[in-house]
Amino acid sequence: MSKADKIFVQNLQEIINNGFWDTDHDVRPRWADGTPAHTVKKFCIVNRYDLSEEFPIITVRKTFFKNAVDELLWIWQKKSNNINELNSHIWDAWADQSGSIGKAYGYQLGVKHKYKEGEFDQVDRVLFDLKHNPLSRRIMTNLYCHADLHEMNLYPCAYSVTFNVTGDKLNAVLNQRSQDMLTANNWNVVQYAVLVHMMASVSGLKAGELVHVIADAHLYDRHIPIAKKLIEAEQFDAPKFSINDQVKDFYKFTLDDFELTDYKFTPLGEKIEVAI
Repeated sequence: MSKADKIFVQNLQEIINNGFWDTDHDVRPRWADGTPAHTVKKFCIVNRYDLSEEFPIITVRKTFFKNAVDELLWIWQKKSNNINELNSHIWDAWADQSGSIGKAYGYQLGVKHKYKEGEFDQVDRVLFDLKHNPLSRRIMTNLYCHADLHEMNLYPCAYSVTFNVTGDKLNAVLNQRSQDMLTANNWNVVQYAVLVHMMASVSGLKAGELVHVIADAHLYDRHIPIAKKLIEAEQFDAPKFSINDQVKDFYKFTLDDFELTDYKFTPLGEKIEVAI
């Protein structure tokens, strides 16, 4: 079985069996019919994925790999905050008439900052340090800019990455303030696993560990039956992940440079409703 499946199923079981319900409280999220979207949550789930062992995509349901990578490139390569530059429609509900989601995600990565070595945006600073100062303990990005929160249509959920080089391996810690476990958990894990592979490949390193820290890991009330179904779903071995290691420029990667081989999964057979 995929180790990502084991972690994912354990997370679901822990939340369902031992989580805290917010049904006695007023909540912000709503279902499409206007009904409050209540959750059961666990505080601070920490998951570790060794990317040198296998690619952490679940098989108990399909994770749309290409769409996940496309969004990753939209944020980290294009540094975009406009859905017209994104192939999927996952951000449509948060976009204005021009397609902008405000000063969030890719916008923050593209803002240039002054350093002793010159001006860099956050992505270029990571790439610079991995090449020139790989043992630095300051290689990190942060999307949660308090000065710009009022101009974000959605506050960043996955907001910070800390990169750390150990020997010839690149490791990363992804910090997330909030996670809808059913719709977004493996989506984010897949994205940032790919990001570590990308950063490592262009920096002459190998992909090491991805550590995912989730402050509020929750399941929505209408997702519980599906979560229980996934806990019992058939599991398969992890597929083989490949990246085009001939690409030496982070900004030259395209969707065609990432492939999964023998990705088997259990069909879910139903659409997951999304709370807004």
